[in-house]
Amino acid sequence: MPVAHLDPLAASIFSLMAIASLLLAFVMLGSRWLNNYLYAFAAESWVIAALSATVGFYGGYPELYLIAILTAMFRGLFLPYLLWRIVKRLDVTREIHEFLQPSSALVAGAFCVIFSLMVGYRVGQSLGLAATVAVLALTVMLSMKLIGFLMLAVRHEALSQILGLLVLENGIFLGAQILVPGMPVLIEIVILFDLLIVVACFGVLVRYLLAHAGTTSSLKLKRLVG
Repeated sequence: MPVAHLDPLAASIFSLMAIASLLLAFVMLGSRWLNNYLYAFAAESWVIAALSATVGFYGGYPELYLIAILTAMFRGLFLPYLLWRIVKRLDVTREIHEFLQPSSALVAGAFCVIFSLMVGYRVGQSLGLAATVAVLALTVMLSMKLIGFLMLAVRHEALSQILGLLVLENGIFLGAQILVPGMPVLIEIVILFDLLIVVACFGVLVRYLLAHAGTTSSLKLKRLVG
């Protein structure tokens, strides 16, 4: 499915889903409440699952239907459920330690999008894809990666940082679905299970922080001990 020769309807659907995913990343960036993070991440994962199915339909990649189902189940249901259990067990409802206020974080996120658009346009122009959905896919992919890094930098609750990593990975996954839809299914399945390992490891870290530091803030991790 060359992105340079997409049907206008398919390009419009891909663009709508990509922009919806980016807006949901901004919902997480502009909120303090962990439940809002979880709802936005789950919705974003369902949008990406729908995108995978749509790419499979228009591009003739039936294996992407399996990826769409696994994405919806793991990213959209199972991972948010695991994180919701951690939130309930630790009784942590909101981000307290912030380097930037949500409004300032949204402005920083907007600059990330502008930078990503410039990079995406230059790359698309160099590849002869300046007027195609590839530019939008590159822009959204890089924007979500930068927003994920921004969440890691300005949020200090361990649970917020888990979601920052997941947003970052969602951006990579979304871009791959549009730009490289023929990626081997085995690689994509391995990536999905890697996310489960990441969440499990962070769950252990959160419990360690709570048991030894009395908080779930990563600010307490100021030095390494042997």
